[in-house]
Amino acid sequence: MNDQAQALRQLVTSRAGSPEPADKKSAARIITVSSGKGGVGKSNFTLNFAIALKSLGRKVLIFDADIGMANIDVLMGVRPRYSLYHLLKGERDILEIIELGAGGVPFIAGGSGMADLFNLSENDLDYFTSQIEAVSEDMDYIIFDTGAGLSKETLKFITAADDCLVVTTPEPTSITDAYALVKVVHGMDRELSFRLVVNRVSGEHEARQVADKISLVARQFLNVEIPLLGYLSDDAHVMQAVKKQIPFTAAFPGCTAARDIQRLAMKYMDVPQARKNDTLSGIKGFMHKWLRRTT
Repeated sequence: MNDQAQALRQLVTSRAGSPEPADKKSAARIITVSSGKGGVGKSNFTLNFAIALKSLGRKVLIFDADIGMANIDVLMGVRPRYSLYHLLKGERDILEIIELGAGGVPFIAGGSGMADLFNLSENDLDYFTSQIEAVSEDMDYIIFDTGAGLSKETLKFITAADDCLVVTTPEPTSITDAYALVKVVHGMDRELSFRLVVNRVSGEHEARQVADKISLVARQFLNVEIPLLGYLSDDAHVMQAVKKQIPFTAAFPGCTAARDIQRLAMKYMDVPQARKNDTLSGIKGFMHKWLRRTT
């Protein structure tokens, strides 16, 4: 436990030789990764996206915020000793519940603690916020892997974040459910930035076809733009890596999907911060907006 805590302290207080980004901001950018339906590869994308960002010199923390199907740890073959539950119960501090996953990316397992997060007293919320702030101040990105669909808890996370990455596939039901997610969230927060990620495509042409379908309807009926951030090819190496419980960027770094997500991560780093009207940013801004929507 002491070795783990020491490694995490070093992780959040130094860049361990990583280059300092020229556009480094004072607060972490809060990202939610969401999907209209399950089974589109959302969590697998979240994990490998985080690893790709880290390989590019960014500091990333994954927060597994899927209440019912938290599985970031399963995708890495890691059995976390503690989860958010132990932090909320005051049994462990933030450094003790963070696990170092594949590629040295830290993550917080949600588990049963996620449900408790929505029923905290004011004092407990203050404690939770201070604990998260303790490790987020030096992070570039905090990525919340939310549950699929339109649950109340998922919507609260999405509308409090800076950006929402919507993962879909070319399947018609996935496309319609992705649009439904955007429609509901946009109705709750018209300033939130959406970016589309199309998974399991034959190539760029199919990805753009899918993106155009969603973007056209969103532009016509919602007056909102949903740019295509990138796509992941339908690569057999991805499923092989899942079976091995190793991220595909680590198991098969030269595969097509790994190259796709590296390109996608590089593109995301150039995306400007969308929210400009909020006085608070980073995890403080996230908690402020999240609390505002839970009362």
